[in-house]
Amino acid sequence: MQVLFKIFRQECDEIPKLREYTLEVEPGSTILDCLTRIKWEQDGTLAFRKNCRNTICGSCSMRINGRSALACKENVGSELRRLTMGFAENCDGSSAPPSHASDIPVITIAPMGNMPVIKDLVVDMTSFWDNLKAIAPYVNRTSTETPDREFLQTPEERARLNQPGNCILCGACYSDCNARDVNASFVGPHALAKAFRMVADPRDQTTEERLEQYNQGTSGVWGCTRCYYCNSVCPMEVAPLDQISKIKSEILDRKTSKDSRSIRHRKVLIELVKQGGWIDERLFGLQVVGNSFRDIRGLLSLGPLGLRMMARRKFPQRFEPSEGTATVRALIESVQKLDKTAQFEPLTETPEPIGG
Repeated sequence: MQVLFKIFRQECDEIPKLREYTLEVEPGSTILDCLTRIKWEQDGTLAFRKNCRNTICGSCSMRINGRSALACKENVGSELRRLTMGFAENCDGSSAPPSHASDIPVITIAPMGNMPVIKDLVVDMTSFWDNLKAIAPYVNRTSTETPDREFLQTPEERARLNQPGNCILCGACYSDCNARDVNASFVGPHALAKAFRMVADPRDQTTEERLEQYNQGTSGVWGCTRCYYCNSVCPMEVAPLDQISKIKSEILDRKTSKDSRSIRHRKVLIELVKQGGWIDERLFGLQVVGNSFRDIRGLLSLGPLGLRMMARRKFPQRFEPSEGTATVRALIESVQKLDKTAQFEPLTETPEPIGG
């Protein structure tokens, strides 16, 4: 079958240009196979990264028809089926499968986002690695004494590390992260997924210091917009958003509503929903932004918004609880109980070594 590949080509600091290449390919051919053929058979100047060709190294991450993926993992057949099902957007934002004048199926390839382009599909990942380094992604022992035996873990403790430990640092989640796109200080989902790997490891002795670091402003977990893009594009099912949520839960268990606006936002929202089935918007602003009348500057910042809402008759005069409030409250409390039972439990007996 013939496939038209549209590839964004550019040099550093130049405007990208779309180049077209037509190949006769098999449905099982990977996108990386096709790029390699284009480079060897049609245009030797095409630049892209690759190494293992087996979904291990993460080198060949790029945007394929609008979403970040590994070129060695995606094949032509599955990609065209995905387009036909309408799961991707064209470059112009439309949702119809891309087509060509001659009805040849089209696959569009672009470099990863949130990182400057060096050449063609090769991006500068300096910020990606710097942000990973910033969260100290290694087990930290405060004690300098050499143990008599190796550090032991139970199978249950080791199992908690499996999902975040599967990350191959391909950059797909970082590329598609909306929070990183608008907030240059946000460390990114890859870093926070690795951060939870350290928080979950009982051998690490700096958990409290780590949680304080990840709780700072919008550079850590509170900078996440919960768009789910990182979960949807991760080729290894690490689910970075899930790991970020687990760190948030650890922080919330240790903090009160007075500690920061981010903490208040989460705690007040839950409490108001438990009380009324949905959010009483009048109380939400006062309690979160105004810190229940303790933050005068926050209260003053609400003034212009409140006046505009009243002028447009959008300010709620009263609050009426929703139907089924008791059911909503019961559901929330049940989830909270489950969360508590899932917290890390201290060892009650000496574990057996892992791996003999």
